[in-house]
Amino acid sequence: MLPAVGLAPFAAYVVIFLALPTVLAIGSGLFDGEGAFTWDNFTALTEPVVAQTFLNSIGLSLLTSLVGAVLGALVCYAMLGLAEGGPVRTAVDAASGVLAQFGGVMLAFAFVATIGLRGVVTLLLKDTFGIDIFADGPWIYEITGLILPYIYFQVPLMIITFMPALASLKTQWAEANLTLGGTRASFWLHIGFPVLAPAFLASTLLLFANAFSSYATAAALASQGSQIVPLQIRTALTSETVLGRENLAGALAAGMIVVVAVVMWAYSVVQRRAARWRA
Repeated sequence: MLPAVGLAPFAAYVVIFLALPTVLAIGSGLFDGEGAFTWDNFTALTEPVVAQTFLNSIGLSLLTSLVGAVLGALVCYAMLGLAEGGPVRTAVDAASGVLAQFGGVMLAFAFVATIGLRGVVTLLLKDTFGIDIFADGPWIYEITGLILPYIYFQVPLMIITFMPALASLKTQWAEANLTLGGTRASFWLHIGFPVLAPAFLASTLLLFANAFSSYATAAALASQGSQIVPLQIRTALTSETVLGRENLAGALAAGMIVVVAVVMWAYSVVQRRAARWRA
């Protein structure tokens, strides 16, 4: 009985913030503005414009998660030689915890002020070196402009999630490798990489889900158009030109839930395999 009481707050959180929104999203997508049952909202997911937003979101999430995973893994590897409780490693851990949550309007403003059309770095490059990074148009306000901000918070998230796995590599494995005549390269090729592969893949999947579901930064930076699914949902909620598909946002949200659910299921499967090496 007592364990069940202890799980009550978590169960309430799951119901209120996960289960209920999922039911509402799917349920609202099955009805039109008059409350009549319809499949029109879900069939709209196959239309070229809507399908393209899903492809844009998947492409953006895949690119930023892979780049963030590689860069974050390199930072973790560089920190292996530092004392676990040392000032540098402590500072990196603390900064990663903060920067992984640094998004939304603040992050968008930081990038606009730095590399926006009149940003500090933009003007410095143009006035000092004659380099105009916006010669081909204001890409920072398009989907390509979301790549750098997303990588900005993906790298610290990778550090947080991947560092424990990298730190769990046992020194006995390296010693055994050397005893058997192996080299540093053979250790990473035959021991390090195979052991870390599940943890790396699991962290990358988590980064993908994080980028796919991000809204605030994109909404503040890419204010024009609906290039990705979260922005398309915003348009469906606020637009007055979706007559007959007033609940399209629910269908779009249901589509996002399916994608994220598949990714998180794959994450849990890989994470269970990665956990074998942490015992």
